[in-house]
Amino acid sequence: MRAGDGMQAAELPLAGVVVLDFSQFLAGPVAALRLADLGARVIKVERPVTGEIGRTLAFAGRWADEDTVSFHAMNRNKEAVVADLKDPGELEQVKSLVARADVLIHNFRPGVMERIGLDYESARALNPGLVYAAASGYGADGPWASRPGQDLLAQSVSGLTWVNGGDRPVTVGLSLADHLLSCHLAEGVTALLVRKLRTGRGGLIETSLLEGMLDLQSDRLTTHLNNPPTDTPTAHRLYPTADGHLAVAPTSLNNLIQALTNNPPSPDGHGLDESWVAERLLAGGTAYWLEVLGGFGIECAQLRTLDEVIASEEFAAIEMTQTVERPPAEPGGESLLLTTTRSPIRIDGEVLRNHRAAPRLGAQGRLRDGADPLAEPDPVDE
Repeated sequence: MRAGDGMQAAELPLAGVVVLDFSQFLAGPVAALRLADLGARVIKVERPVTGEIGRTLAFAGRWADEDTVSFHAMNRNKEAVVADLKDPGELEQVKSLVARADVLIHNFRPGVMERIGLDYESARALNPGLVYAAASGYGADGPWASRPGQDLLAQSVSGLTWVNGGDRPVTVGLSLADHLLSCHLAEGVTALLVRKLRTGRGGLIETSLLEGMLDLQSDRLTTHLNNPPTDTPTAHRLYPTADGHLAVAPTSLNNLIQALTNNPPSPDGHGLDESWVAERLLAGGTAYWLEVLGGFGIECAQLRTLDEVIASEEFAAIEMTQTVERPPAEPGGESLLLTTTRSPIRIDGEVLRNHRAAPRLGAQGRLRDGADPLAEPDPVDE
């Protein structure tokens, strides 16, 4: 059973859809993971010996059962076969899989799939109904088309690092561009699957890290393109308090000053400014200011550490975690149990969970040795 709380695998929206995941590291694999959470059967196609780079490129040096913890997080609920795409015989076997699949996902640099004959036009010739999803760093055309995509660099060139204002740029300390790209890629795939259901025709979906970063800034970018910059004072969003920190949703500086003084300010705020607000908030605790500002209709929240989030009632209420299991490599060994996140969406009121961990390299075999995962049913459904 791939979903929790009573929903059977066959009831999931993408049940029966076969996805070949050629992608590496984060954006592509997480796009494929999103499809797996919705019921698709996802089969990773990896190089011999080392597999995809995400198996060995670890965040904070964390490992579990010979793979990085980040690889486990991004590749749960998948199968895996090994194929040498440089070997003509194995490449023909890969093309046989492509001819029978519903979706192909990759995030190779432009030109790689063309060189081995698995570009969109070649794949469509093998399978006219194929949905072909390609992710890149900066798009298929343009002066940066051949550059490798990387999250920090995409944030940096998109203008995002200056979004907080101030005199220095700040990046987001998460793989924001990668995760957004994964959402857009999965959205495009599901849209083309709907079209395929109506017309029988597959198609090509392309997106990039840069396009995702610009889409994230759509309101800011639209305002900038259509209106000159203004000097209307607004409140900063994060403030230290006497015992922590406070986040204040966007509001005018005058509104915030009024809430903190409990008197309507004059147009110039009685001469009060942002530095006065920051000093005033330091005089009280976070809980106190939450009550004061909330009573004035200003939306605000405390800043929490990850440990505080995990310990909170809200975290428990949304049931955001699940435990996945990887069977032992040898008989008599111990299974790996790993706590990770679940799909963030619900379907028909059901939380989507699965308990299959990321696959070992070549868990479903090597193609040159006769492995053919599509000749067998999905192991989860057996």
